[in-house]
Amino acid sequence: MRLTKSTDLALRTIMRLAVTGAEPCTARQVAGEMQVPYSHLAKVAARLQHLGLIETRRGRGGGLALTATGRTASVGQLVREFEGVGDVVDCEGDVPCPLRQGCRLRMALRRAQEAFLTSLDPLTVDDLVASPTGPVLLGLVGRAPGGSP
Repeated sequence: MRLTKSTDLALRTIMRLAVTGAEPCTARQVAGEMQVPYSHLAKVAARLQHLGLIETRRGRGGGLALTATGRTASVGQLVREFEGVGDVVDCEGDVPCPLRQGCRLRMALRRAQEAFLTSLDPLTVDDLVASPTGPVLLGLVGRAPGGSP
């Protein structure tokens, strides 16, 4: 299973915010550190805010900050929120698969997908930023794209 770019960015963003605690950082700063377009990060941040995982503050001293809910959020649930529900393969696509009525593969893939997500359920954002990941993320803080800290 391959995660969408939005899911990947959501996970990396929430991890980035977790290592700096309550200190807010701007979306432009995070986008630069993650080397992604600001517009994509802004959309992901809006979704994370809607889910109650981050808060955004405008003006001087504002920025993005992780909420208490975000810190203890289940990684499996976060992936489900961003990936949505659906099968790994599109059996009903533009040209429906002729095997779809009696295919055992579809159910096997569905079970594998659920096992994958279930394995992520016990992990929290705090778990993701434990050592050695946290110190690596802290090394990215304030780094210009392609530059040194």
